[in-house]
Amino acid sequence: MTLPPLPVLDVVPRIGGLTLPREVALYTCGITPYDATHLGHAHTYLTFDHLVRILTVTGGHVRHVQNVTDVDDPLLERAAATGVDWRELAASQVELFAADMAALRILPPDAWVGVVESIPLVVDAVARLLAAGAAYRLPASGDVYAAVEEDTSFHERLPVPAGDAVAMFAERGGDPERPGKRSPLDPLLWRAERPGEPAWEGGPLGRGRPGWHIECAAIAAHHLGGAPTITGGGSDLAFPHHHMSASHLRALGHGEGVLTMHAGMVSLDGEKMSKSRGNLEFVSRLLAGGADPAALRLALAGHHWRSDWEWHPADIEAARGRLDRWRAAAHATRPAGSGSPLARSIATALADDLDSPAALAAVDAWAGRVLAGDDEALSDAHAVAAVDALLGVDLQDRPRRRR
Repeated sequence: MTLPPLPVLDVVPRIGGLTLPREVALYTCGITPYDATHLGHAHTYLTFDHLVRILTVTGGHVRHVQNVTDVDDPLLERAAATGVDWRELAASQVELFAADMAALRILPPDAWVGVVESIPLVVDAVARLLAAGAAYRLPASGDVYAAVEEDTSFHERLPVPAGDAVAMFAERGGDPERPGKRSPLDPLLWRAERPGEPAWEGGPLGRGRPGWHIECAAIAAHHLGGAPTITGGGSDLAFPHHHMSASHLRALGHGEGVLTMHAGMVSLDGEKMSKSRGNLEFVSRLLAGGADPAALRLALAGHHWRSDWEWHPADIEAARGRLDRWRAAAHATRPAGSGSPLARSIATALADDLDSPAALAAVDAWAGRVLAGDDEALSDAHAVAAVDALLGVDLQDRPRRRR
């Protein structure tokens, strides 16, 4: 998928007041493919789609890498519970995720990298951490852990209150009470082979499989050449995942990234959407029910990326009405000249902390002017291309029929 041609816009993208560099190495944390893709995922990946689009249209260059955690405890547990081979389950859910992202016109990353294919990278990284004294092995099991106390920045950079860190670590996949660990917050780097679990040759580490946080560190370091300029994901990844991964990258000798971006959580029925709770609304289910993917994209974009918000079924109908109005305006235009005030308005909004609600409001105003017969709006040379390039909505596309 490529962006439609649009003149380079001379606005300067900023996130939270921080001016973004023109060359960006972006790393986004991908799915664990055992039950994809709910609206929380879609909102997160739409956030970084907007980021890539505004950086590109304003003359920047983005190298985007995203992982797929295609071996992990939740995936293995779901496979065992359903009687499906874990590899088959992962492949089916990866395929579904890719189809959902394509339907929503989320630009694909430059590299989409699975953990299984990256095992040699992880083995090399863990071996280097052991050699540097930044990791240690538990003798009884052979498991390898990072030694967080060796990272002088670990505690001062904690993104959560120190008193909450251990409990949060336990809630989010950590094992703070495991005997033999030097610190409760030490994360697993390499899990030695257990009976009945998948395992790979780990050279000096022995047979086993990776821990979670080191996977992203190893993939980012290899495919981006070091720490990402921007690391992205949902706000539930701030700790421990992103904090631990950044610590691993420092221990491997890489510098600090510029920014970590955490998209807000999406709720349903008063609770954050999560696989553990089961209160999920799936993209594929909405599309199968006849939802126009462009309308679904607009429903998601109507919320600022930093905000936590709640999904309501009426959201898709409101977005469909907005989309119908935009399409009616697009079909009424008679482009002339070279100017595009709408492109600048949308870009200015997205350049200001990815303010997608303001960007949508700019298109609303343009559509209203077109439908009222305003000559300037009717003749905007790049209006339709701007909505496509910056917001990912093709106004020339035919609406999908309801089923």
